[in-house]
Amino acid sequence: MILVFNIGSRRLRAETFVGILQADAVLFEKEHIMRKDEQRRDGFNSRWGFVLACVGSAVGMGNIWRFPYMVAEWGGLTFLLPYFLFVLLIGSTGVIEEIALGRAAGTGPIGAFGKCTEIRYGKTFGQYIGLLPAAGALCLAIGYTVVVGWIFKYTFMSFTGELAGLGQDMAQIGGLFDQTASAWGNNVWLLVAVAATLTIMAFGVSGGIERVNKVMMPALFILFVFLGIYIFTLPGADAGYKYIFTLNPKGLTDPKLWIFAFGQAFFSLSVAGNGTVIYGSYLGRDENIVRSARNIAVFDTIASMLASFVIIPAMAAGGAELSAAGPGLMFIYLVNVFNGMPAGTIVEIVFYVCVMLAGITSLINLYEVPVAALQEKLKLGRIASVGMIAVIGGTAALLIQAIVSGWMDAVSIYVCPLGAMLAGIMFFYVAGRDFAEKAVNEGLDKPIGPWFVFLGKYVFVPLSLIALIAGALLGGIG
Repeated sequence: MILVFNIGSRRLRAETFVGILQADAVLFEKEHIMRKDEQRRDGFNSRWGFVLACVGSAVGMGNIWRFPYMVAEWGGLTFLLPYFLFVLLIGSTGVIEEIALGRAAGTGPIGAFGKCTEIRYGKTFGQYIGLLPAAGALCLAIGYTVVVGWIFKYTFMSFTGELAGLGQDMAQIGGLFDQTASAWGNNVWLLVAVAATLTIMAFGVSGGIERVNKVMMPALFILFVFLGIYIFTLPGADAGYKYIFTLNPKGLTDPKLWIFAFGQAFFSLSVAGNGTVIYGSYLGRDENIVRSARNIAVFDTIASMLASFVIIPAMAAGGAELSAAGPGLMFIYLVNVFNGMPAGTIVEIVFYVCVMLAGITSLINLYEVPVAALQEKLKLGRIASVGMIAVIGGTAALLIQAIVSGWMDAVSIYVCPLGAMLAGIMFFYVAGRDFAEKAVNEGLDKPIGPWFVFLGKYVFVPLSLIALIAGALLGGIG
C-alpha cells in the first residue's frame, strides 16, 4: 500500500511539473508574440524626430493666417501675455496627457479610449467613444486637403510669376481666389496635395513621416527667419513691430480677450484627442514626455511669433491694415502687399513655400489617425490603408470645395474640443491617477508632481468644455 501510494504521488508530482512547464511555455509564446507585434509596429527612431513631427502637426494655418490677426486685433502684448499663459497651461497638461495616453495604449484614440475604459467598464465602450475623435481627424483632414490644394496652386503660381503678374489689382487678385475656392475650382491641385501627402505617408512613420518632418520643419523656420529679416529692412515696417509690443493694461480686463487667447493656444497646440495621441503611440517608452511636450509648445509658439513678425510689419510696410484673418488674408491681402514690395516675387515664393511645408506636415498628422485605425482594426497593410484613405479623403475633398469654410468651422468648433475633453476625461477620470502618473513617469528622471493630475482634472478638462461652449456661442475661438 505504501509503495503504490509513493508511486502515485510521484506520478502526480510529475504530471503537475509537466503542466507547469506547459503553462510557462504558453505564456512565453504569448509574450514572444506580443513582443514581435510591438517590434513590427512602426515608430519614431529619435526624440527630435517625434518632436519635429508633433511641431509639424501643430504648426498650421492657425499659426499663419489667424495668430497674426489676433495679435493685431487685440493689441500686441495685450493679447500675447494671456496667450503665453494658456500655452504654458495647455502644454503642461493637455499635450502631456495626449502623448502619454497614446504611448501607454500603443495605439490611436479608438484603442486608447478602450484601454482606459477596460479598467472599469470593458474595452468596447471606450472604443466606440474613441471613434469620435478618429472620425473628427478624418473630417478635418478632408477640409484641410482643400486648403492645402489652394496652397499648392499659389506656390506654383509664385514660382511661375503669375501671382506677381496680378500686380496690386484687387479685382484680379480677389477674382483668382474666388475662382480657386469655388465648386470644382481647384481639382488638379487638390489631387496633387492628396498624392504628395499620402505618398510620404506610404513610407511609414520612421521612413516617411519622421524623415520628411526632419527636413521640412527646420526649412520652415529657417525660411521664415530670412523672410522676417528682409521685412525688417523695409521702410514703414517698424510700425508693425511697435504694435506687436504694445501693451494696453485696460484691455486685459476684457473677458473676450482671454477667451480668444485661450482658444488660439488650445487649437494651435492641436489637443483634440486624435493627432497627438497617435503620434504619442509611436514614441519609445524611455523618452521624456514632459520635455517633449515643452519643446512642442515652445517651437509652436516660435512659429506663430515668426509669422507675426513677417505678416504684421509687412502689412505696415505696405500701408495696409490687418483687418482680416483666414484665407482672405493669405490669398488676397498678402498677395497685394507682396506685389507692392521690392523683390516681391521672391518674397511670395519663400512665403508660400513656408505655408506649403506647414500645410503638408499638418495634413500628414490628420490623415495618420484613420490610416493607423485601418491598419489596427482591419489588419490592412500600410499601402492598402493609405490608398483607401486617399480615395476617401480625395473624393470627399473634391465634393466640398464650395462649402469648405462651413465644413471646417463645424469640425473645429464642435468635434475638436469635444475630442480633447473626452481624451482628458478618459485619462484623468476613467483610467485614474495611478494610470495617468505611471503613463507619464516612464522615461522621466524624476516623477511628475501631483500638480499634473490636479490641473488636468480640474482645469484642463473644464477648459475644454469651455472651448466647446464658447466656440458654439461665438462662432469659433481658434
